[in-house]
Amino acid sequence: MKDIETHVFGGLAGDLLGSPDDARPPLLLLHGLTFDRRHWAPFLAQLPAGRRVLALDLPGHGASPESPSYTPDAVAVAVHRAVTAAGLDAPVVVGHSVGGLLATVYAAGHPVRGVVNVDQPLLPGPFGALLHQNEELLRGPDYLRLWERLTAGMGIDSLPPEEQELLRTVTTPRQDLFLGYWHDVLARSADEIRAGRERDLAALRQRDVRYRHVSTSELPEPYRAWVHAHLPGAVFSVLPSNSHFPHLSHPRELADLVP
Repeated sequence: MKDIETHVFGGLAGDLLGSPDDARPPLLLLHGLTFDRRHWAPFLAQLPAGRRVLALDLPGHGASPESPSYTPDAVAVAVHRAVTAAGLDAPVVVGHSVGGLLATVYAAGHPVRGVVNVDQPLLPGPFGALLHQNEELLRGPDYLRLWERLTAGMGIDSLPPEEQELLRTVTTPRQDLFLGYWHDVLARSADEIRAGRERDLAALRQRDVRYRHVSTSELPEPYRAWVHAHLPGAVFSVLPSNSHFPHLSHPRELADLVP
């Protein structure tokens, strides 16, 4: 890729692409748990030439340093330092998996022009129940057994060989990252988390922030109704896939959905 500058922005490693453009808002890319900014390469290749983009390594991932806290609020503060250091003005935030949650939390408290949440429900749901059922395993020496179970259900084998290799090699499945990024799911009740996400959506509604949730299959109607109750303008899009990685299975189609 051309015009890439790899730097540290406010303490986080990142790739800065393209040039400022008054016609198009800059993009901020937030990857999923255990992965890093290199996972955006197929998606970046589909963006219009020259689009201003900052792809960050989240705290504790890739070339970014570890952090004393990985809660959504703490990570949002770290991300904003990086956005400010990079000189981005009100970006469109694109986040995959836990990055989709972080994009939502970030946008609720900082200037943005849009959010694209890639395959990340905002409520813990069955996943939260699974974590609670396996908390002892997650905190013990065999914690990777749980991660292996989770990744086995992500449809990695359905992706092209190059993307499979990317997922299997560009990853840091450390215990501190699981416990840190999933801290709120483990420590807070489902009602507390729901209330927090409702505040986030209300903040986006108040500022008329465009919000798109991209999933690989239709989301349950009760969930979509809950989102629309707090953010009526939210748009739901489906990029059919057997995997949890639409930015790898459908990079062009995802790029077309980004404002």
